[in-house]
Amino acid sequence: MIEFIVIGITDNPTPFFPTEVLEVIQQGKIFSGGKRHHEIVAPLLPDGALWIDITVPLSKVFEQYQQSTLNCQLSTVIVFASGDPLFFGFANTLQREFPHSPMTVFPSFNSLQLLSHRLLLPYHDMRIVSLTGRPWKEFDRALIEGTTKMGVLTDKEHTPATIAQRMLDYGYVDYTMSVGEHLGNPVDEKVTTGTLTEMSERHFSMPNCLILTGSHPHQWGIPESDFSLLDGRSKMITKMPIRLLSLQALDLPRRHSLWDVGFCTGSVSIEARLQFPHLDITAFEVRPEGATLMNENSRRFGVPGIQTVIGDFLTVNCNDLPRPDAVFIGGHGGQLKAIMAKVIRYLLPHGCIVMNSVTPQSRQLFDEACQELGLKEAAPTHIQLNEHNPIDILKCELPSSTSLTQA
Repeated sequence: MIEFIVIGITDNPTPFFPTEVLEVIQQGKIFSGGKRHHEIVAPLLPDGALWIDITVPLSKVFEQYQQSTLNCQLSTVIVFASGDPLFFGFANTLQREFPHSPMTVFPSFNSLQLLSHRLLLPYHDMRIVSLTGRPWKEFDRALIEGTTKMGVLTDKEHTPATIAQRMLDYGYVDYTMSVGEHLGNPVDEKVTTGTLTEMSERHFSMPNCLILTGSHPHQWGIPESDFSLLDGRSKMITKMPIRLLSLQALDLPRRHSLWDVGFCTGSVSIEARLQFPHLDITAFEVRPEGATLMNENSRRFGVPGIQTVIGDFLTVNCNDLPRPDAVFIGGHGGQLKAIMAKVIRYLLPHGCIVMNSVTPQSRQLFDEACQELGLKEAAPTHIQLNEHNPIDILKCELPSSTSLTQA
């Protein structure tokens, strides 16, 4: 069994370690860390020390750990990691890969703590998001939820300039960004604070991290007149009260993945993402101009992160998309039964389907599809808005016993 000792360091080329840590290093035989870490601690390693670089793929690194400790009942690998190894750090990775291995951690300040110290900024209320090797999802969610103080860990793809530009694209203009480069290095350390526009035009050296402070108000319920419309046709958008009732029927607070089939202007997807930013949302539209409308409207209302799929839903390959536990059918082009049959091939157990019916014919098609596909119907909501025709908000649920191969 491998024992891990994980030691946190900053970017300081002459690190200070307590006596206890220095003794651990001097008694060690197998060491590991990034190439930059090796450069920093090389003078402290004992003669004959074995060093294992942490590079991708990590599976090769783990194989070297196993090989280097082969035939030992208990052998120790000393790992150097940046900052606090349990703060989005390598110690978490080791715990997942070697869940039964004993571990000792000697942390240092993590980069966001160091940046907060340089800025004299209290950070007990700061929300932390890592974009290091991760998608935008949690960053987007933090923005939409109105986070006023956010610490962000970056990488070569998600740079301060890229992050600033994404925020500007979606209207998050009232933020200030502070970037720390080479924190802990007395020679190369640099802290820069500016507007998002200023930061979007700058290059920052790695490693770096950043802190965002500011606010961006959101509203509950977007008037349909605020959206860019398909050829200016106001009838091609779900009216705000109907839209909010439809979201209520979808029971989105406890859902994880929403499909919006036939999104047109994107109003349902955008409202859902704005009010429930934890959701993965995939929006389908057959008309190519839907992509332009979704892009324009999502940026207008500050809603990044909606995945748009253009094409006939019945022929689109959905195998690699997040499986939904909620589906809204906003348009079906007379193919409602076929669309619902395809949906339940992917719908998770107890997932629901909601659609708005304005004609007896579509209501009948929905009822017949539910019977044929073994879906459990809920009582419809009947509503008339102003002078518009009455609308039935229809809902059904997929029982856990329904076979995914039924369709």
